[in-house]
Amino acid sequence: MERDDLVQDHKYSLSANHDEAHGVEIRKKIWKVTGILTLITVVEVLIGAFIKQYDSTGGDNTLWPYVKIGFLVLTIVKAAYIVLVFMHLGDERKSFKWVILAPYILFILYLIFICLTESSYWHEVFQGADSINP
Repeated sequence: MERDDLVQDHKYSLSANHDEAHGVEIRKKIWKVTGILTLITVVEVLIGAFIKQYDSTGGDNTLWPYVKIGFLVLTIVKAAYIVLVFMHLGDERKSFKWVILAPYILFILYLIFICLTESSYWHEVFQGADSINP
């Protein structure tokens, strides 16, 4: 039995749908995606390295809540960009993009809500425990 993937004649060629121009375009897109994701990651690392939760006096840094929100936004942007590029949603209609992305975004917001709610609860529990048992 002859393998059809090895057959090369004028009717069937392995490179019929793949020319060099198409390869250059794909490589250009891969480098663009890599650059954008690397840039966002570098921004996140620099923010995390230079903006601390506590200032030099030991008090809370007033920028810290904004830093946390910024990290969440940058992470969601990276995740959405990865979904758009690697799931090939970037070429789809806008409504279809939102059908795919909206559940992910809502789920992430739900997880954030649960984390904040539970952390507030545990904070109250442990604060109450300290006042009961000095």
